[in-house]
Amino acid sequence: MTDKKLDSFDLQHSYADVDPSKIKIDDTTLRDGEQTAGVVFSNHEKIRIAQLLDQVGVAQIEAGIPAMGGDEKAVIKEIASLGLRASVLGWNRAVISDIQHSVDCGVDAVAISVATSDIHIEHKLKKDRRWVIDSVVKSIKFAKEHGLYVSVNAEDGSRADFDYMVEFGLAAKEAGADRLRFCDTIGVLDPFQTFSVIRGLKKAIGIEIEMHTHNDFGMATANALAGIKAGATWVNTTVNGLGERAGNAALEEVVMAMKYLGHIELGFKTEMFRELSEYVARASARTIPIWKAIVGTNVFAHESGIHADGVIKNPKTYEVFSPEEVGLERQLVIGKHSGSASIMNKFKEFGVDLDPAAAQEILTEVRRVAVELKRSLFDKEIVYIYQDYLRKHGKES
Repeated sequence: MTDKKLDSFDLQHSYADVDPSKIKIDDTTLRDGEQTAGVVFSNHEKIRIAQLLDQVGVAQIEAGIPAMGGDEKAVIKEIASLGLRASVLGWNRAVISDIQHSVDCGVDAVAISVATSDIHIEHKLKKDRRWVIDSVVKSIKFAKEHGLYVSVNAEDGSRADFDYMVEFGLAAKEAGADRLRFCDTIGVLDPFQTFSVIRGLKKAIGIEIEMHTHNDFGMATANALAGIKAGATWVNTTVNGLGERAGNAALEEVVMAMKYLGHIELGFKTEMFRELSEYVARASARTIPIWKAIVGTNVFAHESGIHADGVIKNPKTYEVFSPEEVGLERQLVIGKHSGSASIMNKFKEFGVDLDPAAAQEILTEVRRVAVELKRSLFDKEIVYIYQDYLRKHGKES
């Protein structure tokens, strides 16, 4: 038999060892987010997104890839000069000339990224493990000579040999790296595997670890949280989960999950999340699915009779947090699955008090029309049904 006391304790204290003051978000919407196939942000949009990310509360903004030159380098330089509270980071290969481009932009931090899995080292880089470590060590030392904060990115770390990852991490730490970004580049880990490997790396290397998780199997946010529980202190996110292939861990999901599942308050202006999501969606020419976790409009839309009745009586029956907390509004949708309580509540909005019998008769017609139209009904359509009801019963005014 399940021990209910134990279950309750585990749920309440599952993040007990996490120090909220040490958890930080590094958002890569402007780099990995823009690497989404077919997405291009204008310079104006990149600046605006950076400002919004700063306002909402991210600790660091990964602004792009300075070595691309042209517009990319120019806009990164402008973002770095905005005087944001957030740190501004440039992404680089483990190449000295790349890092020089970041220095030119005036960023205060760099990510130095290099492959760590054998499949990447052998087939993409055409090098060996020793070359990878030598390259990253030289790059770190160059960046530190220029006073930069350094994140070393272990690309495809989730498929790298663990002992080699430890060797790589220790070499990076000794060279002066400030943190190790563990990249589940193709999203192949589950939360249990993530917890195990991050706990092992943290113990073996003793360096700050950042989670960079991809959503190929729908586990990006879960893996990011598992990493935090295991000792990671940074999470790399994107707004709306943009990113290569299936995307990255979504900023809004990570922050709200940390707050309500982990009881870790990161101090974000979460009421701006919908505004931020809408802006990034427009800039990326991608719509926000209505069922999108946290910021989708259906998160607070209720049609089912049992659910709507519960929400009418107490929103917490079917909502973990209020819609206003993420910049949304609650919707009680009238359609095939509605109940009489929803009908009566809807008509109260219209200034009409329906008795239960009238509500039931109107509900029957609502369901019929919803099936015919294959959707929920607009307020005007509900009013038409009510007017038909009044005529049928000779109650027209």
